[in-house]
Amino acid sequence: MGPFKAHEVIEERVNELDLRSYLVGFDINDSGVSFYRLDPLVMKILSALHEFAYGFHEGTNTDNTETLSKLIEASRSIYKIDEYQKVKDLYLNSGSLTDAVADKYLRRGEFGELILHLILRDFHNTVPLLSKIYFKDSVGHTVHGFDAVHIDPVNKTLWLGESKLYIDPRKGINELIKDVDEHFKSDYLNSEFNLISKKIRHTQNTSEQEYWINTLSSGGKLSEKLHKINIPLLCTYTCDAFEKFDDETSNEFSEYYRNKILMLKKHFDDNYTHPLKSHLNIILMLFPVSNKIELVKKLHQKLSLIQQIGG
Repeated sequence: MGPFKAHEVIEERVNELDLRSYLVGFDINDSGVSFYRLDPLVMKILSALHEFAYGFHEGTNTDNTETLSKLIEASRSIYKIDEYQKVKDLYLNSGSLTDAVADKYLRRGEFGELILHLILRDFHNTVPLLSKIYFKDSVGHTVHGFDAVHIDPVNKTLWLGESKLYIDPRKGINELIKDVDEHFKSDYLNSEFNLISKKIRHTQNTSEQEYWINTLSSGGKLSEKLHKINIPLLCTYTCDAFEKFDDETSNEFSEYYRNKILMLKKHFDDNYTHPLKSHLNIILMLFPVSNKIELVKKLHQKLSLIQQIGG
């Protein structure tokens, strides 16, 4: 059980070495009518907001008297990012948002990174090594290029993750493949490793500092470093399975869902041709939801309310 208890809302339906899939199912209301559990999903995602924004850079615990102020601070730090503020305005002030406009303005965004943070923490037992939001907001330094930089302290692995929020999963997967092509080259990686090594000193997770500083130092072999790295690629997207069915436990839903996941995995395999393919530990993570636009709208609505509490 992870720190945020994501399994209460999110089910890991496919668990394979290079493929994971997640889903949120249905519940019934007081009238016995089935509904998709969008609101519990939104609240579960936002439960990881403060840790996502600040990682372990300010410690691993928050005083009970500071819980609300830290949450408000975290929401404000996210909206200090210009692009993210623009996306919020677009989502909340637009009467109707077309799929084309939505994908144009929110192909990635911090919500994709927040969902990735939650899944890595609760389903893969990682801990955050660095937080991009923390460095954007507090330190003002150039930040690393990955959407997640986590570690598994038990297995001594580094998790460098990428995330996409798309309506069309194939487009999201194509963009994830582009990220791998751009980011997993020796020059780029060595540059990122140096940045990460310097910023590790800003975290209070001191027991891991020296190990990862030494591991990522420029003197080591790239092949040895890649062996210690897992690359989770998360695509959260709209899926029609939640319109066609209203019970995720039914055989019909399960068959339809799995076929969709396997088709997307095939799409990834057919298009993933990185020259270092045999050296990269890729984990494709697929997270279909009922409606990506509605999910993002709800997240912005809740986050805006938190931001406004402090006046």
